Amino acid sequence: MIHETIDLWRDGEYNGADKNFRPTLDTYVLKDGGKKGAVLIFPGGGYVMTSWREAEPIAAWVNAAGYHAFVLNYSVAPNKHPQPLLDAAKAIRVIREHAETWRVDADKIAVCGFSAGGHLAASLGVHYDAPYLQTEEGADAEKNRPNALILCYPVITSGDRAHRGSFDNLLGKDASEEMLHYMSLEKQVKPNTPPAFLWATFNDGAVPVESSLTFAAALRENGVPFELHIFPDGVHGLSLCNQQTWDGNDALVNPQVSVWTDLCKTWLKATL
Repeated sequence: MIHETIDLWRDGEYNGADKNFRPTLDTYVLKDGGKKGAVLIFPGGGYVMTSWREAEPIAAWVNAAGYHAFVLNYSVAPNKHPQPLLDAAKAIRVIREHAETWRVDADKIAVCGFSAGGHLAASLGVHYDAPYLQTEEGADAEKNRPNALILCYPVITSGDRAHRGSFDNLLGKDASEEMLHYMSLEKQVKPNTPPAFLWATFNDGAVPVESSLTFAAALRENGVPFELHIFPDGVHGLSLCNQQTWDGNDALVNPQVSVWTDLCKTWLKATL
């Protein structure tokens, strides 16, 4: 395996509000066989941190499924939009630029996000062609576009059922209605949004299940294929739902929900 941590931006390129922070990309590149698909992982954390439970353990699962894995340590508060999305677009372009070296099939790259990381993944899925993501030399919409989305209990809507803390951290508490609408991603789906795999739990107490339901409905309205699983019971932040991502809270071990990984692996094989 090629495992390294690389700076996402070259000196002078990063314009984040926190000058002591540098976004990084962790590589988990398999060395066996020929070209493979890849999954770029965005951990959750309410746009205020990135959770270890949704980082390296997810990369290990992705590798075991037969794909290269990458984990993005993206900008969070006090950084505001568009910096996290700039990081995400840069990360997928870096993977494509190194496709030959890392033996990545550049046309088979999924993004996988958890909670606020799911919002970032879905943001890239609907906003990949935004002009502000194409200003860097060599950047264009197709290089920014993921080939598939994996959205795990994602933050999506900024409406009545929003996870308000994520939007406050991303946009500020004084965000305009226009910006809240722009980042309410169920309102931004279009026919060329990538196909998606979504899962959530009915009684998630942090991010209401409506985020997944409204995004799936928007995908359906635009003719975008998706697979959606709503499990009846489970706390927020389940990650792999097993001992690998257990942090002392027994509610994070949930065998009923842990089947999402097998379901997603089957979907990935059919989609990428």
